[in-house]
Amino acid sequence: MKVTAIIAAAGAGSRIGAKKQFLELLGKSILSMTVSVFEECQSVDDIVVVVNKDDVEQAKNVLSGYKKLLKIIPGGAERQNSVYNGLQAATRDTDIVVIHDGARPLVTKEMISGVINEAKTSKAVITGMPVKDTIKTVSKENVVLETLDRDTIWIVQTPQAFEYDLIKEAYERANKIGYLATDDSKLVERLGISVKMVKGSYENIKITTKEDMKIAEAILKGRGS
Repeated sequence: MKVTAIIAAAGAGSRIGAKKQFLELLGKSILSMTVSVFEECQSVDDIVVVVNKDDVEQAKNVLSGYKKLLKIIPGGAERQNSVYNGLQAATRDTDIVVIHDGARPLVTKEMISGVINEAKTSKAVITGMPVKDTIKTVSKENVVLETLDRDTIWIVQTPQAFEYDLIKEAYERANKIGYLATDDSKLVERLGISVKMVKGSYENIKITTKEDMKIAEAILKGRGS
């Protein structure tokens, strides 16, 4: 069973003031740190990296030497466009696609293998963690509308794994009607397909702000990296 990983790393990094995928954590770029985990994961056969069209050459320099790296390709205007480009770049004998944010460098091989193995039977699998805090919905006027049951609420992360034909169909149907989603599994849900949730890690943060960089470095030091 062939598994292709798609690393979505075409973001502009507007909230951090730089292209975060090329920022360094303890001397190594976030993008190379992320890709290296997939390179070392035995469950992954190919890796497709999607970056901004202006960053393709820089990404090639940063990622030189990775044996599983199939292609580095330009992304689109939205994350959804970029991931779809990645799906099209996968070889046609791909059975399972695992999609991951390039700005989540603290992912582990165990998380990746976990969603892939579950996808072999569940077809669509996402990673996440239960929320720790009380969650409320609030109006535009900042008035509390409802307190939600936190036992049923999870923070969604990546990696997410899907049968290749299923996720490709989900993307093509969404593209046809111009529907945009920030989460891959949302497109599968729209097909009426059940999505399985598996536990990731509270350490599997997405680098979005400068504060996230400090947190990530602390976690890496704690791991002995």
